[in-house]
Amino acid sequence: MSVVVGYSPSAQGDAALAAAAREAKRGGDTLVVASHAYHDPEAGRTVADAARVGAAIDALGIAEPPQVEVRTGEDLDVGDFLLQVVHEAGARMIVIGLRRKSRIGKLNLGASARRVVLESPCPVLAVKHADAIAA
Repeated sequence: MSVVVGYSPSAQGDAALAAAAREAKRGGDTLVVASHAYHDPEAGRTVADAARVGAAIDALGIAEPPQVEVRTGEDLDVGDFLLQVVHEAGARMIVIGLRRKSRIGKLNLGASARRVVLESPCPVLAVKHADAIAA
C-alpha cells in the first residue's frame, strides 16, 4: 500500500510531507510524493524533483524514512493530478497541506483541496504548518 502526499516546497508542503512520512513509516507503506508544477521566484515554473524531495525528507530528520517514489505533473489541474496519483498508486491515504486563510477565506477551502477531499477514494489528512497552528 502507499500514502500519497501533495507536495511543493513551502511551509504547508513541508508539513504535509512530514505527516505523510510519519504515516507511511508507521504503516510500512511506500510514500508517493505527488509534485505538481509551482512557481519558483528564481527558476520560474518548476516541479520538485527526486533530489529536492530527498533533501526535504532529510531535513525532517526522520530516522529510517519510508521508501519514497516521486511523481511529477504539470499538464493537469492540481486536483486532477493528485486524484490520478491516488488511483494509480492504490493509496490508502492522501495528505495535503493547507495554508492559513483570512476569516472570509476560511469559508472557501480552495477548489483543488475541496475537490480532493470530496472525490478521493481514500481518507484525506489535511494539515497546517506549525506557525499556522500557533497563530
